[in-house]
Amino acid sequence: MEILHCENLTKAYGSGQTIVKALDEVTLTVKKGEFVAIVGASGSGKSTLLHLLGGVDRPTSGTIRIEDRDISQLNETELALFRRRKVGLIYQFYNLIPTLNVRKNIVLPLLLDGKQPDEQRFTEIVHAMGLETRLGHMPFQLSGGQQQRVAIARSLIYRPALLLADEPTGNLDRKNTDETVELLKLTHKKFNQTVLLITHNEKIALEAERILTIEDGRLISDKAVRQ
Repeated sequence: MEILHCENLTKAYGSGQTIVKALDEVTLTVKKGEFVAIVGASGSGKSTLLHLLGGVDRPTSGTIRIEDRDISQLNETELALFRRRKVGLIYQFYNLIPTLNVRKNIVLPLLLDGKQPDEQRFTEIVHAMGLETRLGHMPFQLSGGQQQRVAIARSLIYRPALLLADEPTGNLDRKNTDETVELLKLTHKKFNQTVLLITHNEKIALEAERILTIEDGRLISDKAVRQ
């Protein structure tokens, strides 16, 4: 089942002779439950692509259909709701709320909608992330790897259509990098979660099922990975 389809996706800055295309007519499809890595050199457009897919930015032209809904046509309010409910975003700097404990950080997307968490779902995610003994802790009391676990848990709480991870290991040492990659793989398998991972690390990219390569704003390669 197709969960994401982008058609001629373009993001341009400037105008006339000074125009710069961060993305240049990118077309791609992702099926539900796939684990896809997006690779490319710095400035290639891979982070721009992720921001467009996550509704953080808007395309200059082209369409982005997630669960058959064209998010490029949503107004700002609709886009904010869609982003919170349908897209799980993970960055290298965690973006946890420093004044909230681990439990409240995880369920924050639901609380913003005035909803209470499904306790079974919450417990399952917390157990998968190994955070059972950390729920009352504040972010400053956690290691970098533990904070990234909380960020992953938060991204899963709303059962998102897409989990988008932008260099999630960029701020971690080798041990925590390996653990985070394993947690993303666990998320993919245990929850049948569709994952798009941006990374410059070829070894990490090979843990995915597909590797998309972007160069100068264009998609130049789409290869399956032998598992």
